[in-house]
Amino acid sequence: MHDMIFYIALLFLSVFISACSQIILKKAAGKKYASVFAEYFNVPVISAYTIYFIAVCIDLIALKKVPVSYIPIVEASSYIFVILLGKLFLKEHLSKRKLIAMCIIFSGVVIYFL
Repeated sequence: MHDMIFYIALLFLSVFISACSQIILKKAAGKKYASVFAEYFNVPVISAYTIYFIAVCIDLIALKKVPVSYIPIVEASSYIFVILLGKLFLKEHLSKRKLIAMCIIFSGVVIYFL
């Protein structure tokens, strides 16, 4: 059982890392670049895709022990991570609807794992 908890935690870590990658890409997309080449080949974009690749590798490790049926539930937490990271790093507005949606998603994840 402890093995399963560890690998489920790895899945959540992977989702969090993926959300971080999305935030970096969104922040990079908001900048102006001198050329199309510079727009796609710069430190933030390459770092974000590298981070995303690491998240995929962690996913593959976790899926050795975690049933595939858990993936949609764990992946749903990415919405929560993206909203919170967007608020923290991009100063995005956290509306009442977003808070309600986050609570519903969080409740669903918790209920599933109980």
